[in-house]
Amino acid sequence: MSNVVTDPRPVVRKFLARPQHEGVGATVRRSIGRFELKYFDPFLVLDEFSVSAPAGFPDHPHRGFETVTYMLQGAVTHEDFEGHKGTIEAGDLQWMTAGRGIVHSEMPAAEGTQKGLQLWINLSSKHKMIEPRYQEMKSREIKEASRNGVDVRVIAGEALGVKSEVYTRTPTMFLDFTLKPGAHIRQPIPLSWNAFVYVLEGEGVFGKERCSAVSAHHLLLLGEGDGLCASNKSSKALRFILVGGEPLGEPVRQYGPFVMNTQEQIDQTIEDYENCVNGFEKARQWKSQSTFVFGY
Repeated sequence: MSNVVTDPRPVVRKFLARPQHEGVGATVRRSIGRFELKYFDPFLVLDEFSVSAPAGFPDHPHRGFETVTYMLQGAVTHEDFEGHKGTIEAGDLQWMTAGRGIVHSEMPAAEGTQKGLQLWINLSSKHKMIEPRYQEMKSREIKEASRNGVDVRVIAGEALGVKSEVYTRTPTMFLDFTLKPGAHIRQPIPLSWNAFVYVLEGEGVFGKERCSAVSAHHLLLLGEGDGLCASNKSSKALRFILVGGEPLGEPVRQYGPFVMNTQEQIDQTIEDYENCVNGFEKARQWKSQSTFVFGY
């Protein structure tokens, strides 16, 4: 991938992620995965979540994709039927490959409001039934770089000469940028990839055409080109994520937390889950401790 951006990508679509209810008493701002944008290959869902105990995301299954949870504030405890348990706090990352099947819970682990992002990344047909696996990184382990008023946390991919150690089965970049007032960035993106920006704080100008400043909770889909141009012309810091991925180009059939290629595979997945077989064997007896604690 070239380090020079010669053909900046335009913003081809913009919309505000409005709050909606998910889980049990939790609120999310869903941008990808809503009726306006069902799928942006290879991305299935992007949620900016906000949850306070006793609300949360009690025991639920997944198959056929990966979930990336990036904490912005507070802490969330994850637990699954394989015996994996851990707490991620502000700045921490969990990259979970659900593969052939996992049942887990995600519940608040601190006082007040817990906030973060969760991105669902589709898996190709050859990887949908692999064994579940995790990559977890504490905030201090995530690579960072700074240059000319631009700070970046490299969750996946590469930026400002720094490369993440996270392995992405579906080739992906996930960058957390903060631009000081007056700063600008030109970040390369592979030509064949789909890419988007999600604004977390402040407001910024994105794309190669002149456009009005875009504020928090907006999703921007980027068109064709070799990179992103972004600038902060305001008096406050601008924070946004840039996410890109290689499209799979495969059919998608989704039923809630199950994502496969055909309706027959979805029917089989539902049957597997209901009968606790073919990857869901441990679901028969398992119940998370956090679900019990919070009364679900």
